[in-house]
Amino acid sequence: MVAAALLAAGQACAEDGYALWLRHAPLEGEALADLREAAPIVPVIVGRPGSPTLAIAEAELRRGLAGLQGYDRPRLTRDSTEIVLSCGEEKGDGAAGFGIAPEMIEGRQAVVIAAEDHVGCLYGSFALLRALGEGKPLSEIRLTEAPTMPLRMLDHWDNPDGTVERGYAGRSIIDWWHLPEKLDPRLVDYARANASIGINAIAVNNVNAKAFMLEPRYIAKLARLADAWRPYGIRVFLSARFSAPMELGGLPTADPLDPAVKAWWKAKADEIYASIPDFGGFLVKANSEGQPGPQDYGRSHAEGANMLAAALGERGTVIWRAFVYRAEDSTDRTMQAYAEFQPLDGQFAGNVILQIKNGPLDFQPREPFHPLFGAMPRTRVMLEAQITREYLGQASGIAYLAPLWKEVLDADTGRGGTVAQIVAPTGMAGVANVGSDRNWTGTHFDQANWYAFGRLAWNPALPSEDIAREWAAQTFTRNPQPLGTITAMMLASRGTVVDYTGPMGLAHLMGTGHHYGPAPWVCDLERPDWNPCYYHRADNGGVGFDRTATGSNALAQYAPAVAAQWSDPATIDPRFLLWFHHMPWTHRLPSGRTLWEELATRYDAGVAGVDRMAADWASLAPAIDPERHAAVAGDLSIQRKEARWWRDASLAYWQSVNGLPLPPDTAPPAEPLDAYRQRKFPEAPGQ
Repeated sequence: MVAAALLAAGQACAEDGYALWLRHAPLEGEALADLREAAPIVPVIVGRPGSPTLAIAEAELRRGLAGLQGYDRPRLTRDSTEIVLSCGEEKGDGAAGFGIAPEMIEGRQAVVIAAEDHVGCLYGSFALLRALGEGKPLSEIRLTEAPTMPLRMLDHWDNPDGTVERGYAGRSIIDWWHLPEKLDPRLVDYARANASIGINAIAVNNVNAKAFMLEPRYIAKLARLADAWRPYGIRVFLSARFSAPMELGGLPTADPLDPAVKAWWKAKADEIYASIPDFGGFLVKANSEGQPGPQDYGRSHAEGANMLAAALGERGTVIWRAFVYRAEDSTDRTMQAYAEFQPLDGQFAGNVILQIKNGPLDFQPREPFHPLFGAMPRTRVMLEAQITREYLGQASGIAYLAPLWKEVLDADTGRGGTVAQIVAPTGMAGVANVGSDRNWTGTHFDQANWYAFGRLAWNPALPSEDIAREWAAQTFTRNPQPLGTITAMMLASRGTVVDYTGPMGLAHLMGTGHHYGPAPWVCDLERPDWNPCYYHRADNGGVGFDRTATGSNALAQYAPAVAAQWSDPATIDPRFLLWFHHMPWTHRLPSGRTLWEELATRYDAGVAGVDRMAADWASLAPAIDPERHAAVAGDLSIQRKEARWWRDASLAYWQSVNGLPLPPDTAPPAEPLDAYRQRKFPEAPGQ
């Protein structure tokens, strides 16, 4: 009996990652003394009138402060500092932000969280707990914040059967089958986590949408989700299938200019708003990868989007994805979105947002910013990023993505500012990486990408290092030495993945069907732009895709100043060299190495980087709870194996093409090229 009790106690205290960055682990040292002794517990005086949102804010403060002080429940004393929630209207979206500052109220010490609406007070409550969780003294916390972007959105690629496209953390957290009668409490915990980082919108289903999700039975399910998430400041969006009037309404066409089609969508929107008054709107993928759309009827993307926008009216927004590519287009695939959408600038309705991927290809480990940013000044545009690591190891090892997104957000478009400035009036969407795994994201460190996305959507000026440090402090440890080690690991991790998968601007080299490993030799798939060979164009003379005026001329889609810098191999950032140029293997780089030598060096650096992360993590065993330390160690063991696979298979293939000896001090691949070519993984997750 004693042994069983001890086991149960150990399991109750186990760190399994479910709490995310909201662990509120007890403070230590001076920070704990400040909170415990100067203010043993902090009661909360809630501004009136109350609301479900304010009740949540109060509960979060009580739970968080008790945890940080090491207590199970609040303890009040005569000298306790008060936290006052001074809130305005109940209705509001938190757009005005919040302020946090110490004040004296009737001779008593207080900390006031002030906001114009209740959602703003909720955001402020989480911000106060975040600052305390980093070890900052309560008396020194002064914050004034407001979100830079109005729409801070997660896009779920979840299917109604529970599968998740390109998901690596288990099944969908949304159990559509049992809604609306049964709401999994995990969905409330999900809303809580999102509100803590300012996420205010969620598209609940895959952009490869099923028409039946517009049926009344699914509207009822969606309404239950909306009711649960509304107090957290979250509006629901639905991915809509463009051909739904035919599949559900029995119409002979989905032509956006057909009066019957317009009427069907207007009636459907009215039906949704009758159940969900604050419904966000529709997310649409059209005429891409076989999805139906307005071009099926000779209409433009603008005509299709505007028809749906008219159905929603002022009540909601149509988010139209700019990710398009067609089999019959023989031009450079990276040019297609610009060619289709830029001529439509100014033709989209005011409640239409064009959602543009961070780069012109497809969420690669590194690619230049999308040329549409800055090229459509009369159109509302937003940034689409991918939190789930489709091309960055999936749920293997560590790849902290804030530096990737910062590269894009901070890029100067040459057309009116940086990407961050271009999208600031509208917003940012991230393809969600959550699933039914107990730790939510497949690996513990993938939680950091969810967190970082929310923080950057709130404030794109935040440095990647600051975000990493605050996440790690709340998630793992506040101890300065291990915290510094974890932060350094995170900051280097994405560059490490680039080094061993696609250095120097190489991209789209992954295996067919799965994206876990390399297959640069694949050249025989049905569509040219499905083949890695299409993108690297390696031959005996060199490697890389010529996108200058002598090639596809994709550079012409960028602003002249940007194109001029990138068109010259001598002035382009070497990280993008092979994205825009086909270069000889013997080309001499600023490093003094030839291109072939530099590629080998980069591959080796990638492998060494993973080895270094594994060693650094091993050294942290005394500072991290055993369960999570072992889990991350296992993830890094997988990443070490995969890094060597990428390195060896890639070098073997490039050498088979260029016929050159391996550079000096470069170890030969562990296996012959044919052995790597024969590897097949039909069962790989996330396909």
